[in-house]
Amino acid sequence: MDERFNKWLLTPVLTLLFVVIMYQYVSPSCTSSCTNFGEQPRAGEARPPAAPSPARRAQAPPEEWERRPQLPPPPRGPPEGTQGVAAPEDEEEEPGDPEEEEEEEEEEPDSEAPENGSLPRFVPRFNFTLKDLTRFVDFNIKGRDVIVFLHIQKTGGTTFGRHLVKNIRLEQPCSCKAGQKKCTCHRPGKKETWLFSRFSTGWSCGLHADWTELTNCVPAIMEKKDCPRNHSHTRNFYYITMLRDPVSRYLSEWKHVQRGATWKTSLHMCDGRSPTPDELPTCYPGDDWSGVSLREFMDCSYNLANNRQVRMLADLSLVGCYNLTFMNESERNTILLQSAKSNLKNMAFFGLTEFQRKTQFLFERTFNLKFISPFTQFNITRASNVEINEGARQRIEELNFLDMQLYEFAKDLFQQRYHHAKQLEHQRDRQKRREERRLQREHRAHRWSKEDGATEGTVTEDYNSQVVRW
Repeated sequence: MDERFNKWLLTPVLTLLFVVIMYQYVSPSCTSSCTNFGEQPRAGEARPPAAPSPARRAQAPPEEWERRPQLPPPPRGPPEGTQGVAAPEDEEEEPGDPEEEEEEEEEEPDSEAPENGSLPRFVPRFNFTLKDLTRFVDFNIKGRDVIVFLHIQKTGGTTFGRHLVKNIRLEQPCSCKAGQKKCTCHRPGKKETWLFSRFSTGWSCGLHADWTELTNCVPAIMEKKDCPRNHSHTRNFYYITMLRDPVSRYLSEWKHVQRGATWKTSLHMCDGRSPTPDELPTCYPGDDWSGVSLREFMDCSYNLANNRQVRMLADLSLVGCYNLTFMNESERNTILLQSAKSNLKNMAFFGLTEFQRKTQFLFERTFNLKFISPFTQFNITRASNVEINEGARQRIEELNFLDMQLYEFAKDLFQQRYHHAKQLEHQRDRQKRREERRLQREHRAHRWSKEDGATEGTVTEDYNSQVVRW
């Protein structure tokens, strides 16, 4: 009787042990869940949210995925534009004028900036040809090529100009002495300059000379400074400039004029002469316009701050220079805008104050020159500290309606050039990696073939020696 009972008892015990062992193998994750089984949250404590299973996550709508709590991303370095510092003041523009401040630079929030390092999605608005997007200049610094910097007021040109003379890695760097406004930028082994800018040649064509003045003045100035024996060689002039958001630039110029700046020594040369007082009257009766209010600044109809970027980039001889009676206003504005767009597009390079790192990247790719230190984005500026209402902002946009159109055109072209250059860089990197892998495969195959040949030679020697011994 006991033996029969023991047999009946042994069968369920073995079955239970088998089920427990199989359950451990089939469900190994039970260890952690079973360990915490029975633990209940204390009073007042919230139960931590359970991670959804893959099946439930697949059934949930995509909107609910974004609402689920997720772990915070790892900390990243400061993005472009987070290092905000106040811009220092600059040297004097002209005798008797107050010091011109460093052109403040502030970056708009770049909503297209990727977080994973990949190229962001960019939707172009304008159609540009491949020639318009491809910018590579075979700049011969040892020859006769010259970079001409068109410096528009309050676009960050002072900072960019200092980068050109102090921050480019060159075989023969520019010589900048303390206390002197200008640097000596000579070609390697020659006493000829390769840079035409405020900090290298000074205001040789006038204070803040525009496109009309520079294109007529620079070639003659460079011929006078060059050696006579080099006049037979051709010279290439590569024009570059910087642009800025029109509203920020306008407010920055207003604050600058409010502190006493005038730029009244500018020549404004066009068709061989400067404008008459009737063609270009002043907005203030005294020596300067110190303390001017924003309303007074906007109310002056012949204020050169209005649409300054279009005027300084266009060919003014097409519209009769500063003679407003040469043609009607609508036709004049259309010609000015188209001329400014064409000249900007055909320039060797232009940058945007709001995108300093991208400006540096495109300049380096265009001229095959490298900067020593990266560009810094200035966010805290006098223009950014000005609080204006929506009505004042709309008025500024209306006064600068040509600049607004030019900036949208320039920003789209700038972004397309940047993305095009990045794509070419990625293609070159992929091609380089493929070539390296191909060379590695060939090297390994060559090494294995040599090892196989050495092994066959050893086997042949052993066989021949055995034959002789036999």
